Amino acid sequence: MGKPTGFIEFERLSEAYEGVEARVKNYKEFVVRLADEDASVQGARCMDCGIPFCNNGCPVNNIIPDWNDLVYRGNWQSAIEVLHSTNNFPEFTGRICPAPCEEACTLNINSSAVGIKSIERAIIDKAWEEGWVAPQTPAAKTGKKVAIVGSGPAGLAAAQQLARAGHSVTVFEKNDRAGGLLRYGIPDFKLEKWLIDRRVEQMQAEGVEFRTGVYIGNTDLPKGVKNYSNERVSPQQLMNTFDAVVLAAGSEVPRDLPVPGRNLEGVHFALEFLIPQNKAVAGDAPNSISAAGKQVVVIGGGDTGSDCVGTSNRHGAKSIIQFELLPQPPVEENKPLTWPYWPIKLRTSSSHEEGCDRDFAVATKEFIGENGKVKALKAVRLTWKAGKMVEVPDSEFEIPADLVLFAMGFTNPVASLLEAFGVEKDPRGNAKATTDGVGCYATNLPKVFAAGDVRRGQSLVVWAIREGRQCAREVDEFLMGATVLPR
Repeated sequence: MGKPTGFIEFERLSEAYEGVEARVKNYKEFVVRLADEDASVQGARCMDCGIPFCNNGCPVNNIIPDWNDLVYRGNWQSAIEVLHSTNNFPEFTGRICPAPCEEACTLNINSSAVGIKSIERAIIDKAWEEGWVAPQTPAAKTGKKVAIVGSGPAGLAAAQQLARAGHSVTVFEKNDRAGGLLRYGIPDFKLEKWLIDRRVEQMQAEGVEFRTGVYIGNTDLPKGVKNYSNERVSPQQLMNTFDAVVLAAGSEVPRDLPVPGRNLEGVHFALEFLIPQNKAVAGDAPNSISAAGKQVVVIGGGDTGSDCVGTSNRHGAKSIIQFELLPQPPVEENKPLTWPYWPIKLRTSSSHEEGCDRDFAVATKEFIGENGKVKALKAVRLTWKAGKMVEVPDSEFEIPADLVLFAMGFTNPVASLLEAFGVEKDPRGNAKATTDGVGCYATNLPKVFAAGDVRRGQSLVVWAIREGRQCAREVDEFLMGATVLPR
């Protein structure tokens, strides 16, 4: 694949970033796409490695060597056809996927992996510019109706596949715009929202109906889960109206930290900060939570924590520190031990580079307030002992904090949604459904299916797309007795 000696001749070229001083003044994307000729050279680095581990490293099983080779040879239109055959939304994954495919790249064993993610983005961006991405309407309608609950990547992927199979698909979203956490979790500087709007327009042309501002359920949502709906529809109404229902509502319940001072003003879940910011960028009301001039503490070291850091930098925070419960991982992984699997190593995001201190193996003990507002945080250092994290004696310390953001992940989907349908849950509180064999993605309730984070728990966008596509195939087979949709 690519040029046989390309991996020897050419070095990896990563996408360029706009400078920090310029990019923190706005919420625009700042990653500069590879030029066509640069993408071609990077495609040439793809090895004829016999077993393309990148395919299995990618959750949607992108046929990566094929489109690398096509880009190298300048056949961009065929490249987007191959890319779209496995991935409905490469403009999303080409921007926000952490690229497990690159960790699995054979070249990554003793060199720098092929820049798969940057090539993927170059393909899809060029395809849109050239007009090669067009609505794919079905030759005939089946007369079957499918409801999709949730418009995140799993719901969108399932909806698009089912519409192309000829079914009448309606997507229900409790927020005022479609996209799920693509829209209201990921900051615009990582994924501008016109990209979602463009796909929604394509899907509408394919026959998908979007009903936003509609909450499916019988009870109110728990604390920390935003709800911008102005209409409520009961699960029974969906069951009576549609031939099949796909639950793709995500895993939205945030992990809390019930320590003294938790209820002080200035202590928030991450999405209480990030969602209003995305709405503000979209032209809605200003964000009621401001990091401007504040000493910000972000608790949690993952992607959501990094998003809080980047947003706080753009607000003009006085200082930012990010706490992680686990010890600091190694800067470089032990590749002979971990390849081709996802390694544990220190990952520094673009938001960290904009300004942020990080501290590892730290647990928060208490929030200290003054006049009802948080003013400081008391923490303790941790160490491993007998296979457990324990507090280091006499290691407690305090730091000033005007704004504290919880970015410790999500525990499970909203339980009341599953309970309202009568869907059985697994031990982690997710919708119980298998992913293989007869009846996969089907719940215990007839004609109700589940896909994405609502089924697997908190995960990656690329896993959600995979599950949405696979679930759509099962729904199509359930409705028609057979299916031609790809798995």
